[in-house]
Amino acid sequence: MRQIWIPKAGPPEVLQLRDALDPLPGQGELRIRVEAVGVNFADIMGRLGLYPDLPRMPVVPGYEVAGRIDAVGEGMEVDWIGRDVLAATRFGGYADVVCVSEHQVFVRPPEMTAAEGAALPVNYLTAYLLIEVMGGLSSGESVLIHSAGGGVGIAAIQLARRIGARIIGTASSGKHDFLKSIGVDHCIDYTQEDFEQRVRELTQGTGVELVIDAVGGTSFKKSFRALAPTGRMGMFGVSSSVTGKQRSRLASLRTALSMPWLQFNPLVLINQNKGVFGVNLGRLWEEADRLSAWMEVLLQYYRRSVIRPVISEKFPFTEAADAHHYIQDRKNIGKVLLLP
Repeated sequence: MRQIWIPKAGPPEVLQLRDALDPLPGQGELRIRVEAVGVNFADIMGRLGLYPDLPRMPVVPGYEVAGRIDAVGEGMEVDWIGRDVLAATRFGGYADVVCVSEHQVFVRPPEMTAAEGAALPVNYLTAYLLIEVMGGLSSGESVLIHSAGGGVGIAAIQLARRIGARIIGTASSGKHDFLKSIGVDHCIDYTQEDFEQRVRELTQGTGVELVIDAVGGTSFKKSFRALAPTGRMGMFGVSSSVTGKQRSRLASLRTALSMPWLQFNPLVLINQNKGVFGVNLGRLWEEADRLSAWMEVLLQYYRRSVIRPVISEKFPFTEAADAHHYIQDRKNIGKVLLLP
């Protein structure tokens, strides 16, 4: 098999493609011949040495794959072999063969491509938690979606549209036409406009009922202020700590110092009637039953055409560095994939 390794922290060029023996599935495991791998911002933060959950380097990153079962471990039914599936992998996904536990594997609907399957788990589970499970978004409410053109952003837009919410999205101007075409009511160019002020204008000074924010730092403060009474803010990343292709301790320090360490204290939340919550899908791998139930909901949404992953670009394994560059250069609208 072939795997993409992070041997040490650094720019995209540190990624290495290596050969290894095909793994054998253990008890309760299924082996997948991978056809597509999802690339996530967590992979980039891991490559930079900024992702605390990443195992010690050298390491094979990767959270999601899609392909076909070609072998089963002890205790597994042989009729799994030949099925087209998608799977969540806690690291190790940047490979053309992976072995994963049965509870992390889901049969793809017949009409779902491998590319769509690899684009589904991380982005859509994260968005589902932010919008429905924890965000509690209701019809007629307003939601502010930061980084609306990214994988989680587009997933959140589709889920919010299903609910019947009013959608405001932040993105660079070149992505606005596409975002409006998939249901965003108002786009804000965060490079040219103050999103907090613009949200106030769009909501006649009231604010929004839900914000989802993976930017971090000062953005958390502004997002909190943009909430209406009874509003909720979901935090799921700190992309502002990544300012270049290599790790910057200064950028990390600036982001840390700009965090709202004191603003979200209990008295403020009580008196302003606001809520704040966080989502880290990587810390939910032990919640197998709940993850499986949420994924089944998402697969039902797919079958009903409520959601459809948007694929921005596909890169062969040999161009993994280019895939990371593509995301860090903010070129993607939707999901970036690696193909063996």
